[in-house]
Amino acid sequence: MLKNTWLWLGRLFGRLFLTTLIVGLGGWGFGSLYYNWKFSGPVPSEEVIPPGEAALTDGIIEDAIRIVEQHRDNTHVLRDAHAKAHGCVKAEITVLADLDSSLQHGVFSEPGKTWQAWVRFSNGNAYPQFDRARDARGMAVKLLDVPGEKLLGGTAHATEQDWVMFNHPAFFVRDVAEYKSNFSAQAEGKKILAFFPSWDPRSWELRHLVIALKTLAPAPESPVATTYNSIAPFKLGPHNIKYRVIPAPENCPDYNVQQANRDQPNFLRSALYRQLSLDRVPACLAMQIQRQDPSHYMPIEDPSVEWDESISPYETVASIRLSAQDFDSREQNVFCEELSFNPWHALPEHRPIGGINRLRKAVYQAVSVYRHERNRANGTP
Repeated sequence: MLKNTWLWLGRLFGRLFLTTLIVGLGGWGFGSLYYNWKFSGPVPSEEVIPPGEAALTDGIIEDAIRIVEQHRDNTHVLRDAHAKAHGCVKAEITVLADLDSSLQHGVFSEPGKTWQAWVRFSNGNAYPQFDRARDARGMAVKLLDVPGEKLLGGTAHATEQDWVMFNHPAFFVRDVAEYKSNFSAQAEGKKILAFFPSWDPRSWELRHLVIALKTLAPAPESPVATTYNSIAPFKLGPHNIKYRVIPAPENCPDYNVQQANRDQPNFLRSALYRQLSLDRVPACLAMQIQRQDPSHYMPIEDPSVEWDESISPYETVASIRLSAQDFDSREQNVFCEELSFNPWHALPEHRPIGGINRLRKAVYQAVSVYRHERNRANGTP
């Protein structure tokens, strides 16, 4: 009797397992076919601006200001994202001497030219937290003394060219409409619900949730030991491209980054300080671009889609060298907080394109003005 019962249970669980396996494989196969169909080319090679984007942008600015007020440090207003810096360091960015002539546009128009720059490394969160927390990591670059009329008017940033990147190749929203829904939920402390806006499964953003979870990665051993991506596309003269910065230790003296003590709250700053300030060893990186091939699924308006590197490989356009330097002083840290990075601080040859970049133009500028005005009114730097 007992033996028959166990045999019956074994057959039952075996059938259940087999059924689950078949359903799972069928779902995976159907999903693969669906996404292969959905994410197939060709795509437009120009921007396509949806109606209502400006109104959505105004709402996002309100949410961003609400977030900086929630996370301000007493009377000091922090950035709405990437609030915690690991350091602002001086850099030299040198255009490749043998750069392909088709890529010689904007700040890359003169092969071999070296630009002076500031580079800010950061965590992605809107409030400072321990570096061991899973988070995005950011790299912002500001080239100095760049001649030519910029896309944003005014004199404050008239000689600057900025890039803003973080260490994941895809973004967790597709457009401004989804960003508004997602950002509003996050502003209300509902981070997971940001990807489940209603009870209707058709509105669930499971793929974007996976991207967000991958973005919240463990910290690297050092800010110079990871890859940073522009996520959104840009112009480079006539080309639509994406940027990335990769470690290039082969261009610098040998240096082994010591294993970090992850119990320290600021071990990423410590790693950068040890290499550049204590050991006096420079760090080297390389800036690369990836060209859009619109005959394949490389959309401009959806930064949640990673452009296929096997179709369009990255090409190195410049080297980045962080020389040995002392950067962790109160004066330089205050200076770092005063810096504003905006991809629209740019020459027309490097114009940001796509919905998320159009959103950045308005939000970055509005939050920067608000942050600096509030801090000056409060008497804080």
